[in-house]
Amino acid sequence: MQQRSPNGGGGLQSPRSPSSQPPFLSVSVSDPAKMGNGVQAYISYKVTTKTNFPEYQGPEKIVIRRYTDFVWLCDRLFEKYKGIFIPPLPEKNTVEKFRFSAEFIEMRRQALDTFVNRIASHHELQQSEDLRTFLQADEQTMERARSQDTGIFKKKPSDLMQIFRDVQSKVTDVVLGKEKPVEESNPEYEKLKRYIFELEDHLAEAQKHAYRLVKRHRELGQSLGDFGKAVKLLGACEGDALGTAFSELGAKSEMLSVKLQREAHHLLMNFEEPLKDYVRAVESIKGTIAERANAFRQQSELAEMIKLKEIDLNKLRLLRSEKMLDAEHEYEELKADGEEATKRFETIVRLMNEEIVRFQDQKTRDMGQAFHEFAKGQARLANAIADAWRSLIPKLDSLSVS
Repeated sequence: MQQRSPNGGGGLQSPRSPSSQPPFLSVSVSDPAKMGNGVQAYISYKVTTKTNFPEYQGPEKIVIRRYTDFVWLCDRLFEKYKGIFIPPLPEKNTVEKFRFSAEFIEMRRQALDTFVNRIASHHELQQSEDLRTFLQADEQTMERARSQDTGIFKKKPSDLMQIFRDVQSKVTDVVLGKEKPVEESNPEYEKLKRYIFELEDHLAEAQKHAYRLVKRHRELGQSLGDFGKAVKLLGACEGDALGTAFSELGAKSEMLSVKLQREAHHLLMNFEEPLKDYVRAVESIKGTIAERANAFRQQSELAEMIKLKEIDLNKLRLLRSEKMLDAEHEYEELKADGEEATKRFETIVRLMNEEIVRFQDQKTRDMGQAFHEFAKGQARLANAIADAWRSLIPKLDSLSVS
């Protein structure tokens, strides 16, 4: 059977025609490898892109990237796509001795994979030229792109949140009477901000307790392992049924120790890390809120300047001043700046309204998956523990009544 073109044209296409395939862009971050030694050491990643987007060089491309390349992409998107919630990056690890542990490397790899795939699946961000550079350029070209960035693109990830802190400082100045308030008065927007701040607090609290759960599983696993070794040694000192029972008890304890350690790792990667990722996502949203506040301030300040300039211009017209032509030119330029500022602010508002819906949908899916993994893992572990101890009860019963 033939199919019509999805672009609305009247032509017919074969189902096997490449153009009949829905557009897709998928990325994987894999094969982390330590490069260099000492303070110059870093981790490189293989980034594999598969796509049928015509603007890409081919159906598959493999490049090598390091953490600073991901930072470059994040910073570029944040500056160019105002109003869009840029996916967050995992934070840079400051504890050097744990920096390249196998677990840290895997957590970083997973977080970077999530970061770049959220960009690739976003209908606006996936069109970014910077994303194409990141996914296709060779290492030398990528390094030149990083080194050529100046000004706003030289910001560190931590600097992006300075914008939000500056907004908070402005609010404080208003409260103390140091500055006339220039704030957006919009009930829906105020509701959104309250929600984001509350969400941040609740996510951070949940992530803190998830961390404690992981720690508890590991500690219990370690204790059971140590107990198992001790009981097996005790069994070796005994003979007959008692020695055998002790040996089996030790073996079961060591087996459960391994299961607890595995479940702790599963809990870390599939429960604690997703919660931590959403804590970072809220930080990114707060940065966008700060950009909206800044755009509103600029629009309001320009509107006030236009009013004042219009008053001055009317005075010059009454006086038939020779400065009138220059003043009219300045007034028109100011009006153009005001219109541009209004357009910029309205664009941010429109995009934020779309983004919050998308964020809510994505959060529902991701949190549902994370809590499903948590419940499934806990049930699996509880069954394994119950089965292990239950299998020992008959032998221990026979010892207690002998």
